[in-house]
Amino acid sequence: MQAISVRQPYAWAVARGHRRLSNQPEATAYRGTLLIHAAMRVDLDSCGLPRVRAAGWDPSDPLATLGAAVAVAELTEVCGGGPSCACGEWAKPGEYHWRLEDVRPLRRPIVALGRQGGLWTAHPSLAAEVKAMLLEPPSHLERVLTT
Repeated sequence: MQAISVRQPYAWAVARGHRRLSNQPEATAYRGTLLIHAAMRVDLDSCGLPRVRAAGWDPSDPLATLGAAVAVAELTEVCGGGPSCACGEWAKPGEYHWRLEDVRPLRRPIVALGRQGGLWTAHPSLAAEVKAMLLEPPSHLERVLTT
């Protein structure tokens, strides 16, 4: 399973469905399932941005953790960020915008080491744990809390 490490609060914003892209310095030819890993670093300057606050950034949310897998998404497209870019307010000028669809937050973060700087391959045990979590039915408590 391919993965990408994203700093908080952006990993949280992806996992919670507020942000449908990841700004990256390079393009990739890869398309498919992508594990979203929250890096060990926080982008402190971003925590107070209006779009982050409007999304409801909550550092106490379990998916706001550091050093853990928090979601799975489908990487469907990479925008070069040129003059015709319509990627929205989360898109950073001068970077590639990796478009994410079908984002599925994990029920709980899975602690794991990641790697900054583009795609990396998740350890097979991490990939297996993520897949198992996505397949298991919600617990009784989760069903009660979501209804």
